[in-house]
Amino acid sequence: MTDLMTGTGSCLCGAIQFTAKTIHKHMGACHCHMCRKWNGGPLMAVSCGTEVEFEGAENISVFDSSEWAERGFCKKCGSHLFYRLKGNNEYSMLVGLFDDDSQFIFEHQVFIDKKPEFYDFSNKTENMTEAEVFAKYAPPSA
Repeated sequence: MTDLMTGTGSCLCGAIQFTAKTIHKHMGACHCHMCRKWNGGPLMAVSCGTEVEFEGAENISVFDSSEWAERGFCKKCGSHLFYRLKGNNEYSMLVGLFDDDSQFIFEHQVFIDKKPEFYDFSNKTENMTEAEVFAKYAPPSA
């Protein structure tokens, strides 16, 4: 059994459809302030590598959310689509967009030290603090 799969999905209104060719089954939650502000709660996403193809790409708007990442959403219905790393063009797609989300495994949480006290997941996951996330993923400062 492999941890990689292919999947399809769409935004709420269907103006944007996508195929992700390299989906990692192990998905996670981000509790950083920016993700919670963008989603109204934690970002639940799965890494899809760089091979994501969009139909209706003219309906995608991109918000440059930091020096190293951007967020995409549908111009028509507002659905949040992805978080993309600029350095390697890697997509993290929101799990709720997939036509079949039954194979995802909730495996990790990032910015766990920024999670508000009013919710808590019962799943046993790998947890990383803000400092651990930046040490692992942020590009070196110039």
